[in-house]
Amino acid sequence: MIYSLDYQLPKANFKDTKLPQQPVQYTVGKKSFAAIIILLVIIIFLLVAILVLNLISKDTFTNSGNTAINSGMSLIQDTMNSMIQQIMVHANNTNRSTDELLQLLNTSLIKDISIPTAAAVNDVLLIVNELLEIQNGSSTQTVSCKDIKTAHLNSPSGYYYVTSRNIYCNMGELCGQDGGWTRIAYLDMTMNCPSGLQEFMTGGIRLCRREGNSAGCRSNIFQTNGISYSQICGKVVGYQKGTPDAVYTNINNINDAYIDGVSITRGSPRQHVWSYIAGHQSNTNTGSTCPCNTGATSTVPSFVGEHYYCESGTNIAPSQVVYTDDTLWDGNNCPSLEAPCCTGTGLPWFFRDYGNATITDYIELRVCGNEVWNNEDTPVQLYEIYVK
Repeated sequence: MIYSLDYQLPKANFKDTKLPQQPVQYTVGKKSFAAIIILLVIIIFLLVAILVLNLISKDTFTNSGNTAINSGMSLIQDTMNSMIQQIMVHANNTNRSTDELLQLLNTSLIKDISIPTAAAVNDVLLIVNELLEIQNGSSTQTVSCKDIKTAHLNSPSGYYYVTSRNIYCNMGELCGQDGGWTRIAYLDMTMNCPSGLQEFMTGGIRLCRREGNSAGCRSNIFQTNGISYSQICGKVVGYQKGTPDAVYTNINNINDAYIDGVSITRGSPRQHVWSYIAGHQSNTNTGSTCPCNTGATSTVPSFVGEHYYCESGTNIAPSQVVYTDDTLWDGNNCPSLEAPCCTGTGLPWFFRDYGNATITDYIELRVCGNEVWNNEDTPVQLYEIYVK
């Protein structure tokens, strides 16, 4: 007969805060020795309880024996309640490893009393070892929004203070996937244009275009700061200026300006993630039109594959203006031949899933044009990129 003790730990309450308010403290740092000692006491206490209950479970009990066992288990739960309260008093901040240990004690040791004692000891010692490393300042663990979401399922979206820096976590669904997304890149027009881009005003709309009136790509690199990921989700909002040529079919080099638009890659050497391409005009299928237009003769480079969006901002022969009436890559206003370009799932959001891969590469965003921006350009108004 197997008995189990179901104990629910209190959930941490992370408040959704916005800068410049004080962000939520979720710091992997030093903890008081008192908290560590209490944790070790709990471990010893539970292991003794496991051994006793496993021995008792081998016997056949009378009703009075069952009553005694239930009473003993009630005492164990009361003791656990007291110890948990002491931990919360002695811990200065919420610590991820402490949460993991408590979760392990709650799920593996308490709810499943039949777990082999040796396996339970090994699991506990692994977490205790991490606690001691943190206590000694030797832990290199980097906390992501996914870690926070895993530890506290009801954590809201907002800024968190993690590993001595502020990060923004989107805890809701993005790109059809569950929350826990760490934002590594963000731009809107309440902010200054980043390095490599310069401010550009047109028709009362503020944009960021390639810096310097010359051909090529202007780059921004976004570090993940040690966070490992296997999925990337993001979007770009931009506009057509002048006469972009979509894809340069004679350029099959990811390091060159192979498109007029925005190229998103990861790591070095560059690995393609997504391309946002600006076509010449909507109602053609030859020359510099989008490769996704009906009957188009142009194709994307092999390294791009199907991982791109392409639109034009005008349905007539373009002139040297910014077509602010038709935002690129939003899936809207795609007449006649361009209609197939506006059926992508999730527009304007892109999504890449690398399966079981563990990636720490930085993400790079380049605004590219094969000619000077007096002739063609794709200025951007917003971008945001998340990893998980």
